[in-house]
Amino acid sequence: MAEVKVPVKLRTEFGKGAARRLRRTEYVPGVIYGHGAESVHVALPGHQLMMALKTPNVLIALDLNGKKELVIPKAVQREAIRGFLVHVDLLTVKSGEKVTVDIPIHTEGDLAPGGNLLEHLLNALPVETEATHIPESVTVSIEGLDVGHSVLAKDITLPAGTTLAVDDDTVVLQVVSAQAEAPAEGADAEGEGSEG
Repeated sequence: MAEVKVPVKLRTEFGKGAARRLRRTEYVPGVIYGHGAESVHVALPGHQLMMALKTPNVLIALDLNGKKELVIPKAVQREAIRGFLVHVDLLTVKSGEKVTVDIPIHTEGDLAPGGNLLEHLLNALPVETEATHIPESVTVSIEGLDVGHSVLAKDITLPAGTTLAVDDDTVVLQVVSAQAEAPAEGADAEGEGSEG
């Protein structure tokens, strides 16, 4: 995965008022933590950060006081209505270090004929992988799957150096019938009684 460079500056003011003032200047408050070091409070340019975060588990290169830091987003807070970035927690990582992340699951192929539905029990797969080689996603074939079939975590082919961070038998996808259930007999009887 390629690194994305994002400029960063240290924050000296804290609290809600300071965070609001920062966001008015189109910067997003954030905290960098990890490796037992003290947390560092920073401000990142909102637009560049938003573009970087379009890639899941993006590896961000920061120039912090002349020292290059590699970080991955650990928690991103957005405004509920407009989706603007409000705050970001960044985790420091090093080359060769293992991290646990959720990677998106993509499907390919068509279900067996019959108008059945594919239910995603997990939209992203928890895995342990090398921090500087985080897979962007995994692809699962659903070709020909019929009602009652499911895909378990252990059925998904992972890139080299990546291992599951969930139980092997975790159900990730399953095929369910698209037909609505017939109404219960009691419900019909109630409807007839109310008409009379």
